[in-house]
Parts: sequence; C-alpha cells; structure tokens
Amino acid sequence: MRTVRLRLTLLHMGLFLVAGALLVGLIYILVRFSPFPGPAVAPTAPGGGPPAGTPGPDHVAQAASLRRLLVNSLVAFAVAAFAAMILGWFAAGRALRPLGAMTATVRRITAERLDRRLPVSGPDDELRRLAVTFNDLLDRLEGAFTAQRRFVANASHELRTPLTLQRATAEIALADPEADAASLRAVLGRVLAAGEQQERLIEALLTLARSQQGPHRRERLDLAAITVQALRHQDAPGHRDAPDPRIEASLHPAPASADPALVERLVANLLGNARRHNVPGGWITVWTGATDGRPTLTIRNSGPLVPAERVPLLLQPFQRMESGRKTGRDGLGLGLSIVAAIVEAHHGTLEVRPLPEGGLDVTVALPGPVPEEGPA
Repeated sequence: MRTVRLRLTLLHMGLFLVAGALLVGLIYILVRFSPFPGPAVAPTAPGGGPPAGTPGPDHVAQAASLRRLLVNSLVAFAVAAFAAMILGWFAAGRALRPLGAMTATVRRITAERLDRRLPVSGPDDELRRLAVTFNDLLDRLEGAFTAQRRFVANASHELRTPLTLQRATAEIALADPEADAASLRAVLGRVLAAGEQQERLIEALLTLARSQQGPHRRERLDLAAITVQALRHQDAPGHRDAPDPRIEASLHPAPASADPALVERLVANLLGNARRHNVPGGWITVWTGATDGRPTLTIRNSGPLVPAERVPLLLQPFQRMESGRKTGRDGLGLGLSIVAAIVEAHHGTLEVRPLPEGGLDVTVALPGPVPEEGPA
C-alpha cells in the first residue's frame, strides 16, 4: 500500500540520488580534468627516463588515485543514500503527524457528535489552514443539522395540533347523547377548519422544500406583471377577511430570469405578510423596477413595532409575530422562510429592515435576464 509517507520518502530518496550522482560525477570530472595546474614535475636526465609514450610513475599514481576516489565516493554515496532514506522516512512521518491526528478526530465525528473540532495549533501553514477550513465546514454542518432537527420538531408539533383538535372535537360530539343536527354541523365546521389549516401547512411545507431544492426551470419574466397578478389575487373575495389596508403601487418593468411558480409564491407571501401583519387603517406600498441592473421588488407596510434583533428570526421556519389585527387566518410562520429559500435558490439578495414607526421594509433583488442568443 503506497501511503503518502512512503511516497514522500521515495521522492526524498530520488531527489537525493539524483543530486548525489551529479555531485560524484562532477567531483570525478573536476579531479580528472582539473583546470587548475598541479605542481611542476622535475625533468628527467637524458637517457634516464622511460621510453617515449610510456606512462610514468606519476601517471600511474594519478590513475590509481582517481579509481580510489571514485570507489570511495560511490561507497560514501551508498551510505549517504541509505541514511537519507531513513531520515526521509522519519521526516515524512513527523510532517504527516498532524494529518494522523486529524484523521483520528474525523473518524470520531458522527451526525450525533458534530461538536468535535480539529486541533488548530502550530505555525500558519497548509495543515493549519486545512484544519481551520474543515472546522468551518463542521460549523456549517452542525448548524444545518440543528436547524433540520428543530424544523422537524416544529413541523411535527404543527401537524399534530390540528389532528389533536379534530380528534378532541369529534370525541366530544360523539360523547354527547343529546347532540342535535345543529351541534353536529358546528362540530363538522370546526373539523373542516382544522383540516383546512392542516392542508395550508402541508402545502407551505412542500413549497418550502421545493424552494430549497432550487428552481426547476428558468424563464424570462417581469416582476411587475407577476406583482399585478398577485395584487388582483389578494383582492379576490375569498381573501377579504377584514378591511384591507391602503395599497399604493408603483410598478416599473423589472425583467428577470427565474422560476415563474416560485416567484409568484414569493410575491404572494410578501403581500400576504404585509396584509396580515398590519394595523387598522394601515398602508402597503409596492415598488418594482431595476436597481443596479437587477430586477427589484420592494414592499413596505405599516404594522406593529418589530425589534431589530428579531428580524433574523422571522426568516426562520415557524417563527411568528403577533399581528396587529386578527383576521381569522393565522399565519403558519413559514411565509418569510419560504421567501428566503426562494431568493437563496435564485442567488438573489433579501433585505428585511424594521421601520421606526412599525412594520417592515422588505427588498428582494433577483438575477437579471439571460441575454437571448441572436443570429450569428
């Protein structure tokens, strides 16, 4: 099994072998063909020297010295290579020791124990930055798991409440031996109302899940046209359950590229929240247009005073705020969370600000339209 430690050792060994071979060869060449002149050799007497062309004692000694130098260099090179391999093995192990600690910590991290973090110590090197990045990832995962568990618990509670109400109402009606047709009709009306609330909740949960998955398709649309349709739908008789606030609309073209169904839900939720969380004699202003080249929708409404620290909580599922008027159609606590999920799925921006006199100022900016390809 070729581990990272073995590969680092082999790499260190290979680099040492190449460098050592070059060093031994360079030493031999420099000694054999030295550019620096050696000591002068004393001339021999005429007739006393060796015949012409015969190597003298100095040449024989020099050749033997070169052979000994080469052999000794190769032996020293082999010993140094072995030592380099051993030292490279221990150096690689020491360098990879933090990775071993990270691996052991990661193995102990499970979905139920996301509170563990990698140790961050030592110099500011690649391993430290890797540990910091992984800890940031664990923070996001822990937040997502916590939000998911809280969402499941809240959804279970919200779904259980209408069922409990329906069952209790039916049991009370059945336990009354003197129940007449009128009382039974009243019981059935309460059961139907609880069923309608449950149906609205399930539809909102499905919309939230679809919004978090992202847009299924993108089309060119106009925020102004969708807002006009949403305003007409809000003015339908079925939605007039209390005197409506005054609505002022200034709708300018705002072309966008988005999922039409999700954008319709976004606008409807914002208008529904502005209408539901309002005060008697209140007002709503709606504006559409282009801001910095991006299609933008802004909805402002009067209403109860909203603390600034509570605004981020309103974007979470099942977070309700006391309404200034009772409409008989209580909110589910999913309106703004669905809006936030739709905006995030479209890579847009959502800004929610509380107004000093009460109410909210909500601004949504979506991506601009994709340019259509014309003929070449």
